[in-house]
Amino acid sequence: MTKSYVLRAGRFTAAQRRAYDTLAGTFIVPFEEEQICFEKIFGNAGAVTAEIGFGMGISTAAIAEANPEKNYLGIEVHRPGIGRLLWEIEKRSLSNIRIIEHDAVEVMEQMIPPGSLEAIHIFFPDPWPKKRHHKRRLIQRPFTETLAKRLRPGGYLYMVTDWEDYGSHALAELTFTARLRNAYEGFASPQSWRPRTKFEQKGLAKNLAVRELYFLAE
Repeated sequence: MTKSYVLRAGRFTAAQRRAYDTLAGTFIVPFEEEQICFEKIFGNAGAVTAEIGFGMGISTAAIAEANPEKNYLGIEVHRPGIGRLLWEIEKRSLSNIRIIEHDAVEVMEQMIPPGSLEAIHIFFPDPWPKKRHHKRRLIQRPFTETLAKRLRPGGYLYMVTDWEDYGSHALAELTFTARLRNAYEGFASPQSWRPRTKFEQKGLAKNLAVRELYFLAE
């Protein structure tokens, strides 16, 4: 199966490693080839948002902190970022985040029950800019159809990218995905509640235009 990511070594700081070693058992949900019970892993029946590829997790933690009544499931494969999010969880005393350290495609296909998610966040996924690598892009059919099926009616999929070509590609793929409807005419307006990351700031400093997509599940 073609992967939408490559594992990069990255720098695992002492703080990230300590957070991973001490908190993984509490907040990381092991990958299993069976559907997950959200009420069991979160301890409540609150709505669940899944974030695919949360990077260093700072936005994830900020959004979860601002919405303590909701639950957030982060899916990521890069361990330094997982360690950083665990550090943020401890620092902010958060209890409404869980993490799955595994490929998002397999997690969505095998662990997430249909119609169970209130939202899916995908912020700045790898754009795979070279044409020969476009097949690795996460946001394209048939995977977008899997995502649509995991959303409850009225739920939303929110994607942000600073790569113009990927934004146009994703807009077309989502537009032609069954069960999804664009909430805007084309690209979405910026959502004021989404924190701006250091990664995004660097892109804006290079005059990279941010494209936002916001689709509703039917």
